[in-house]
Amino acid sequence: MKKILITGKNSYIGTHVKEWLKKEENQYEITELDVKTQDWEQEDFSKYDTILHVAGIAHVSTDKKLEDLYYKVNRDLAIQVANKAKKENVKQFIFMSSMIIYGDDDHIGEKKVIDRNTAPQPKNFYGNSKLQAEEGIKKLENENFKTVIIRTPMVYGQNCKGNFQRLKKIAKLSPIFPNVENERSMIYIDNLCEFIKQAIDNEKNGTFYPQNKEYISTKQIIKVMAESMNKKMHFIKLFNPIIRLMSKKINLVNKVFGTKVYAKELSGDFSYIVVDNEESIRRSV
Repeated sequence: MKKILITGKNSYIGTHVKEWLKKEENQYEITELDVKTQDWEQEDFSKYDTILHVAGIAHVSTDKKLEDLYYKVNRDLAIQVANKAKKENVKQFIFMSSMIIYGDDDHIGEKKVIDRNTAPQPKNFYGNSKLQAEEGIKKLENENFKTVIIRTPMVYGQNCKGNFQRLKKIAKLSPIFPNVENERSMIYIDNLCEFIKQAIDNEKNGTFYPQNKEYISTKQIIKVMAESMNKKMHFIKLFNPIIRLMSKKINLVNKVFGTKVYAKELSGDFSYIVVDNEESIRRSV
């Protein structure tokens, strides 16, 4: 039986990983730990085989007043937890990073493909705090302490937060949507949970880029969402010239309609894919 500690109690990813692993009775003993106060420092890490660190601030903010907090939580806390794990002989440390370390989405019509030669270029303190945490954690690795960095694209699923919910609201309220072709790397929560399970089972180390097997367009997401709600959605090109113009000045437009993907060869054999794109969106709605 593997003993796993999830640091970041009641987090979206942590909670789902816990439920996913509990499906296999007697294979995993799972503990969640709140790290919002200093009390976590008293926890005995030596009894755990793996620590999954999911605690962090997940949303992007441009408020300079929050910058110090982002570095304190996303970078400093992660490295402190990893240091303690190494000192107390934990075998494996898994850190949830993000595709955000590669910077903003490209403009509409341009294709941003991230491969092994793509250097991280964070454009905000959220991305920079994640990258600096990665660098600090990797320095701790040795033959007795394996580190796993997971650079996830957008994670979605039922009751998730963020941009997926905004798209759901659009699909629910609007009868029309722009007919813009793009591609996105995303990962459904169950697929991510299975990836983490395999990383634990196989005692992996390194940097990983899990994603759904197929890229998906924003238009496809809206289409499946609308169908799931028994709604008719009309896709029109009328506003495309205006949207293309806006994409050169407003990053939010690129977040919705831009193309940003991981090269498929980065993501392994896709043995962790348990739900395909369309079904995962239906389940999420």
